Amino acid sequence: MRRAFSATLLAAATIATAGPVPAGAASSHGPAQGADRACFFIHDWEGWKAPNDHTLYLGVVRHQVYEVQLSGSSALLQDPDAHLVSRTYAPTSVCSALDLQLTVSEPFGGVSEGLIATSLVKLTPEQIKAIPPKYLPPNW
Repeated sequence: MRRAFSATLLAAATIATAGPVPAGAASSHGPAQGADRACFFIHDWEGWKAPNDHTLYLGVVRHQVYEVQLSGSSALLQDPDAHLVSRTYAPTSVCSALDLQLTVSEPFGGVSEGLIATSLVKLTPEQIKAIPPKYLPPNW
C-alpha cells in the first residue's frame, strides 16, 4: 500500500513539475470536448496553485487553467511544499469534478487529507488574466 501511494505521489510530482508545452503544441491525443463541457487527460495536468484553502487552479497543457472548488477546506493547500495527487482509474480523462480523486499531503509522507471536488470549470483567457500572478499554476 505504501509503495502504491509513493508511486502515485511520484507520478503526481512528475506531472506537477513537468516543463511547459510550447504554445500551439497538441497532446498526442485529447479527450472529446462538447459545447457544454471541456475535458483534459490527467497526464496533461502540469501544475496547480491554491489561492485559498478551498479553491484550486489546475494548469493544463496549452496554457489552459481549470478552477476546482472543494466541499471543505484544507490548510495543507497553502503549504508551498504540499503535493496534490489525483488517483485515476479508467478513463483517465477529467470532464467533471467527479473525475478528480484528490489528496493533498505534506512532503515526504507527512499528513495527508482527501479532498472532495464539487465543481470543475475551464477558465476563459479573460478569467485567467484576472488571476493574480502569484496564484497562477507554475509556468503560466
